Amino acid sequence: MRGERAFWLERVPETVRRLQERWDLSLSPPFERIDSDSSWVMPAVLGDGTRAVLKLGIPHMEAAHELEGLRFWDGDPTVRVLEADADLDAMLLEACEPGLPLRRLPEAGQDVIMAGLLRRLWRAPLIPPWPFRTLGFMLSSWAEETLAAATDWPDAGLTREGLRLFDELSRPAPHDVLLATDLHAGNVLSAEREPWLVIDPKPFVGDRAYDATQHLLNCPGRMRADPHGTIGRFADSLEVDPSRVRLWMFARAAAEPRETWTDDSLALARALA
Repeated sequence: MRGERAFWLERVPETVRRLQERWDLSLSPPFERIDSDSSWVMPAVLGDGTRAVLKLGIPHMEAAHELEGLRFWDGDPTVRVLEADADLDAMLLEACEPGLPLRRLPEAGQDVIMAGLLRRLWRAPLIPPWPFRTLGFMLSSWAEETLAAATDWPDAGLTREGLRLFDELSRPAPHDVLLATDLHAGNVLSAEREPWLVIDPKPFVGDRAYDATQHLLNCPGRMRADPHGTIGRFADSLEVDPSRVRLWMFARAAAEPRETWTDDSLALARALA
């Protein structure tokens, strides 16, 4: 991955120059450093004065169909795609202004907005065949990483059960929908067209209850203090089965690949077991 990232970074200046000419863009410096991120994102202004965002993505398994997902949702409730070059992993996106992240709000307020956005995102891809992979595809990849690190498991019993649930919960079902999979309060920005818009989806088709997990994992204080109550209240606002969200949360805490298993993830897995 380091070699791929280095090769990608070497190409960025030439890629930016080509896109700047093709799409008639004036560009500002990137929003953030990209040393540990998976994309290069910078403010842009089109020749007619329209404000936009240029995003160049490092090829990455989870984000492979971000462009197709954004086109599928077409601004409801995501940012819109203005231009794209799939070969260059480049997108020119609608600008969110003022662009403040949802995480600036208290978590109770985040829950309400997040639940509304997720319910709007969840719809079945219209006409097969579609490009989107199943949730099981992503979790199989995660499971391979976790199994490769078996000597580092802090609690083998919990991890094995988490892996079993990855397989069981991700099996295709008739009511599966297109998921964002990585929707948390940092990936929701304030905007003018709508109060809040979703950015950076990682689309996979699967169980609605899974999509509750990323937001909850980004609320560690509440999850430590009252995991069952926090899960139950958020699941109710999403109109999904709380017990299924709990199983997904346990599986992710117990078996999701990571360089080192943290005390927090182990404690959460044990609390939900």
